[in-house]
Amino acid sequence: MALPTYASPLERVWHYSYLVICALIFTFLIAPILIVMPLSFNAEPYFTFTEKMLSFDPEGYSMRWYDTLITFGMQTPEGERGAAFWSDFWHNATWMHVAKNSIIIGFFSTILSASLGTIAALGLTRPEMPYRKQIMAVLISPMIVPIIISATGMFFFYSGQWVPVPSFENGLHLEWGRLAGSYPGIILAHAALGIPFVIITVTATLFGFDQSLVRASASLGANPRTTFFKVQMPLILPGVISGGLFAFVTSFDEVVAVLFIADHTQQTIPRQMWNGIREQISPAILAVATILVIISIALLTTVELLRRRSERLRGMSPS
Repeated sequence: MALPTYASPLERVWHYSYLVICALIFTFLIAPILIVMPLSFNAEPYFTFTEKMLSFDPEGYSMRWYDTLITFGMQTPEGERGAAFWSDFWHNATWMHVAKNSIIIGFFSTILSASLGTIAALGLTRPEMPYRKQIMAVLISPMIVPIIISATGMFFFYSGQWVPVPSFENGLHLEWGRLAGSYPGIILAHAALGIPFVIITVTATLFGFDQSLVRASASLGANPRTTFFKVQMPLILPGVISGGLFAFVTSFDEVVAVLFIADHTQQTIPRQMWNGIREQISPAILAVATILVIISIALLTTVELLRRRSERLRGMSPS
């Protein structure tokens, strides 16, 4: 907001002080990112800026750590980069394996979170719903309770549950196994952590929803299912997608629940980064962090675009 021409000297001092404070806070928040990203291009195996990097010598910068992400765990990492090399990368590379796990777990946990969170939000926004505040507090508790407590409880609960789980040995098939140490167990855990984000975003969208549209749809003979999919869902879809994106980011970044529930074959990207920091520190972790930052920025940009679209659909934005 621009400073008006009639502002007093005190107001001008506060305005510029406010801008300086905001700039300092913003710098404080993004400083770790500003450090990690250039360090991922360090030609030396160090976590500090070398003299060549500080002097902007091209020899001080390299893509070697990004190349390490590709070749780590491969059977023939030095082979010619043709079809056989990329096939080896797809099937054997460690970071490719953990990326597949993260995407699969994140995708299914997001679908589950978005579905259950949207249903819960629809119920919580109905005026006749009893004990709405108490139920809302329970449903968003995974955001408040320390994750170490939630993960511990999930571990003990899942350890006693036997369910059909997919097995990839000798082809994909179902077999009985404990929920802990299985893909369904990790997906359910991540869904539980992502549902609060969906509830909050969809509830905020529904509070601005014009309920007269539902009544008009019912008066024209539409049943509740048709009303939801034809009237409500198109208007609240930006909120559902935004909540789903937050749920996906939560799943994609989660490491504590994976440490408790997953076994050695179900490593995710954050779990692999944890192993790398604990066992052998390599700047390749900085390369992974840089890629995750870029993905997070892309997702947050999508969320912001969806928020603006939602405002336009509800008539809350002049544009």
